[in-house]
Amino acid sequence: MADTDVAIVGAGPAGCAAALGALRARPDARVLLIDAAAFPRDKVCGDGIAPQALDVLAALGVDPDGLVASSAPIARLRLCSPRGAVAARTTVRTGFVVPRTVFDERLVRAAVAAGAVLRRHSVRGLSIGDREVVLDDGTTAGVVIGADGAESVVRRAIGVRAGKSGTVALAIRGYAPADPWPTGEQLLRMTATNWPAYAWVFPIGDGSANVGYGEILRDTPLSRAHLEQRLHALLPDARPTELRAHRLPLSTGRPAVAHGRVLLVGDAAALINPLTGEGIFYAVASGALAGAAAVGAEPARTYERALDARLGRHLRHTDFAAALTRTPRLIDAAVAAAAPDQRMFDTLVDLGLGDGRLDTRSLLRTARHLLTAYA
Repeated sequence: MADTDVAIVGAGPAGCAAALGALRARPDARVLLIDAAAFPRDKVCGDGIAPQALDVLAALGVDPDGLVASSAPIARLRLCSPRGAVAARTTVRTGFVVPRTVFDERLVRAAVAAGAVLRRHSVRGLSIGDREVVLDDGTTAGVVIGADGAESVVRRAIGVRAGKSGTVALAIRGYAPADPWPTGEQLLRMTATNWPAYAWVFPIGDGSANVGYGEILRDTPLSRAHLEQRLHALLPDARPTELRAHRLPLSTGRPAVAHGRVLLVGDAAALINPLTGEGIFYAVASGALAGAAAVGAEPARTYERALDARLGRHLRHTDFAAALTRTPRLIDAAVAAAAPDQRMFDTLVDLGLGDGRLDTRSLLRTARHLLTAYA
């Protein structure tokens, strides 16, 4: 008998959702959460928590109000297109910005309270057998879930390569005084320089804001100095500290997510929205599905089917949208079309931050603005 039914490498949102999903599906399951860090710990991120992510966690028995306590609600989003079109409107649902030092610790506590065992260990490798997976410290598990982020050790151990050029972004993030940006409004400022690229301002509600800049990695490496220069060019009023960079494996380069007794979730599965860089909703959605599948009869097959049923169509739509917006013109037209149109604005927001899809109406309105602008 294996030491544990499910070993989850990485105790961030994807890993905790996997633990909660497994215990929800089978309360007597032995679930081991493994992380190299002690909590609370920082995680480089935009810190945005979309309402769809809270929906998933609430369905797993976690109190969403407790997860976002002390964070001010975000009710507006300002989109600034590469060539200056602006759409600033109220969002249908409220989001939040919660630093990962706070959010992840709260989620870990919820997973442990539900019955998961938390162990501090840096996993360096694993071997897969017919009936169990053996981790580098000798721990055996019926199923291993790789929730260990963009640089996933689990993904590398099973021979899955990172995304090809053009499907990975590099971003830098820091914290700055929220002034002069409005409280309760998130900003995405896109730029045609090195497109696709954008800067963001996400106010936390305590007088500070998460600010950052990211762009797609091509064949030429991006330096920290370049990222900082672009951040300051797009947000000249920002005075960020705690600047740290991180890679974002986008869903346009996602690998197969199931490999025998090993399942990949969240960033480790390259589940990051290619239009906005949002990843926490994908993380908890994939984690919950993988956890439930891990305690069933056919973990790999069940997880693949469940993930496709939950996110497959949406991911195909974001793939298509990312291909359409390889040049800035289309996104300029889409933002211009959304500026006076709440319904289209909502479609863009749901596509970039949730599980939304493109619709014919939005495509036609974008095409009309494109033809007008370049006639």
